[in-house]
Amino acid sequence: MQEVYEFLKKCGSYFLATMDGDQPRVRPFGTVDIFENKLYFQTGKVKNVSKQIKLNPKIEICSMLDDKWIRVEAAAIEDDRVEVQQQMLDAYPSLQKIYAAGDGNTEVFYLKNATATISSFTNAPQVIKF
Repeated sequence: MQEVYEFLKKCGSYFLATMDGDQPRVRPFGTVDIFENKLYFQTGKVKNVSKQIKLNPKIEICSMLDDKWIRVEAAAIEDDRVEVQQQMLDAYPSLQKIYAAGDGNTEVFYLKNATATISSFTNAPQVIKF
């Protein structure tokens, strides 16, 4: 999991895909953090991505760094604890202009039953499960 975190952190941004009924939705994200040995991302409860995850928690993440790319499939599980929200916001201070831990809108999810695949055109895929 640490390698997945480091890969996504170095990327700076990644794309997160959800399902909206039978229509896939993809949007850029930039938050990633580890709390209590789980990999987290952050969003707002008022956003469509939050509503889509609650209807279908299966998500995929994709990003590219240099000549490698990563795909992560997992279930996104909400964690409503204020301390994990605060850690995420401390890691991303620019978000504190629009989010605050415990504000009723800040939302963090951790990845459960995740499978990450790091690929390139020159090496065999590396599969990481966590």
